[in-house]
Amino acid sequence: MLVVLVLAGYWWSRTTPGNSQAGSLTIQNGGRIVSTYRSEPKSFNRYVRSGSADEVISRLIHATLVRVDRKTGKVEPRLARSWTASPDSLTWTFALEPDVTFADGTPFTSADVMFSFQALYDPKLNSGLAASLMIAGKPMTVRALDAHTVVLVFPSTYGPGISLLDSLPILPAHKLKGALEAGTFQDAWSVTAPLADITGLGPFVIREFIPGQRLVFARNPRFWIRDASGRQLPYLDEIELQFAPDQNTEVLRFEAGEADLMTDRVRVEDLAALRDLAAKGRLTLHDAGISISPDALWFNLDPAAKSAHDRPWLQREELRHAIDLAVNRTLIVNTLFLGQAVEVAGPVTPGNADWFSPELPRPAFDPAQAAKQLATIGLVDRNADGFVDDEKGRTASFSVLTAAGNSVRERSVAMIKEHLSKIGLKVEWTALDLGSLFQRWTTGDYDAIYFAIESDAFDPGRNLEFWLSSGPYHLWRPEQTAPSTSWEGRLDTLMTQQSSTMDATQRRQLFADAQRLFAEHAPALYFAAPKVTVASSARLEGISASALIPPVFWNAEVLHVTGPRR
Repeated sequence: MLVVLVLAGYWWSRTTPGNSQAGSLTIQNGGRIVSTYRSEPKSFNRYVRSGSADEVISRLIHATLVRVDRKTGKVEPRLARSWTASPDSLTWTFALEPDVTFADGTPFTSADVMFSFQALYDPKLNSGLAASLMIAGKPMTVRALDAHTVVLVFPSTYGPGISLLDSLPILPAHKLKGALEAGTFQDAWSVTAPLADITGLGPFVIREFIPGQRLVFARNPRFWIRDASGRQLPYLDEIELQFAPDQNTEVLRFEAGEADLMTDRVRVEDLAALRDLAAKGRLTLHDAGISISPDALWFNLDPAAKSAHDRPWLQREELRHAIDLAVNRTLIVNTLFLGQAVEVAGPVTPGNADWFSPELPRPAFDPAQAAKQLATIGLVDRNADGFVDDEKGRTASFSVLTAAGNSVRERSVAMIKEHLSKIGLKVEWTALDLGSLFQRWTTGDYDAIYFAIESDAFDPGRNLEFWLSSGPYHLWRPEQTAPSTSWEGRLDTLMTQQSSTMDATQRRQLFADAQRLFAEHAPALYFAAPKVTVASSARLEGISASALIPPVFWNAEVLHVTGPRR
């Protein structure tokens, strides 16, 4: 027997939930907007690539079975108009929207859902997206009851429930099934593929792509969702992404009125000038809350790393605790972020109100205690030169890698270097392009990295790639075949239990325990979480800015303009 969850009716599923402006007579269809973006796509296939640009493209041209509202966290109907769940919440039956077609006119059916799961879990493809859609390390199974009904079976109880389907764009079987069977799926929608071959169920289609310049999206005239007054979405006719790898160039274009939106968040150093323009009515600033993906400093904790042999102290917890005590978080917040941030000491920030544990102990700024921590692992100043040395008399030094072109990260690393010099640690840092940084991380060719992994979900059960030792984003030592330390084994147990129960109280307690364990061993260090501000031209409306990615284009179908760009 199935327990029916009364979640959506037919009209609700074909309208835009939670949009009070939808259907207003003041909203005019049409118009175009320009947004700057600092990275370019490497593929038009989200199953193949997982960069930020690829995620934005996926949200614009594809649709998912359900969608998580980035502001409320609620699961909304999308291609699935309604669903039922079995009493044990393992079997989910989805009623698909009828009369929906892909942008090229081909009808959408359960066969496309079946194909999407087949591609997702294909071992030859080895999709990075699949890692976030496993439950207890096992894939979900799916079967079709008819052309518009599918049954999804979880391999075990999963606390976040069907919210994980928000990450899975449904692909067209008629376009890509042949490529999957031929083993060419990786290249089927490359950036050199004919744009006419790329079709989806989302509000927009790709009209033009000029590498190094722009990516243009046009309104999908076959998008099935309508607003509350019955008007077909999206409102906009066109969205243009103009590539601006340099942050300063991006801001100058926006301030000059050449763009309606900066897809990324506003830098703190630009806030004053943008506030002046907002006061003059030229733009609008949107408060999206506190970041849930703060930058982290982590060390290479792989015992096989070269640094582990010549500088074993780099992998000691005492070093990390010393750094935790030596970095002045208050100074970072007040000077580097000009007060537009909050102090944090772990990966979960106050921006994630449902899962943040304010009662966890926070390390105090205490350089003297930090020096004592270093001494316990044999790092003391043996030659009175101001730097601590190991037992062989070698200066304790290490290098930090970060992303080039990100001024906040670069200044943060410089400030951390300054703070650590006061306890005798010698730090050098290098800014690399993202491709080189990722390559150094994946090959283990580094001492430490200062960077952030963005999340598209609040629920920690949706972020097991970070928490589990086997996860591809377990920063300090990813994809372990077995936990390399007892505490990581314990963390695995806590997070597996946390994600495999439907009891909300128990889930919160287990995650609080996981956060305490994380703080005890400090495998990654966190200092500040910035407040997230999004800037748009004054004519662009319908924005529901989120701290999750993408902050604006997750809800692109209701964006609209009120006049010409100024």
